[in-house]
Formats: sequence, structure tokens, C-alpha cells
Amino acid sequence: MGTPPNSEEFYKKLRAQLYDTALWPSEYLYKFIVISNRDKIQQIEDLFDNLGAVIETKESKNGKYTSVSINVSMKDPDAVIDKYKEVAEKVEGVISL
Repeated sequence: MGTPPNSEEFYKKLRAQLYDTALWPSEYLYKFIVISNRDKIQQIEDLFDNLGAVIETKESKNGKYTSVSINVSMKDPDAVIDKYKEVAEKVEGVISL
């Protein structure tokens, strides 16, 4: 499920789901897909620097794409959504799952 940048309806629904399913602050797992390019992967990792995030990457079978999974403690659903928006804004071609 890709997310179009600034899809306010998507974020509104996500915010409600996050409030309903977790007690905050809480661990949150972000998943992103990018073209297998070290600079793009590093851009994503840098946006989560100093947050205590656990980051795992995995290349697709043909090596064209890389999934980046980031497990990090977030203070509330708004912080989760702000980070999604920041990644979408700063990393060209990223797909948020």
C-alpha cells in the first residue's frame, strides 16, 4: 500500500487507528521501500538518527529495491505521522507501507 504524499484522508485514518490500538508512547514499526541506492537508504536512516531506532534493510530478490524497516519509540500518533511526512518530503521516490 503506497501512500501519496500529503494524503490527509490517509493520515486522518491512520491517526485514529493508532490512538485506538496502542498506549502512547509506544514502539512503532515503519516500513519503506526505495530503489537500492545507498544514498537513499542513508537519507532514511539519517531521519531517524538519535531516536534510538533499530533499522534493518533487506534487498529484493533481484536487488533493484531495498526495504527499510525501522522500529522506534514514538511519543504519540502525531509524531508517527510527522515522521512519515518528513520521509516522504525528503526522500524522493520512497514508498511508505
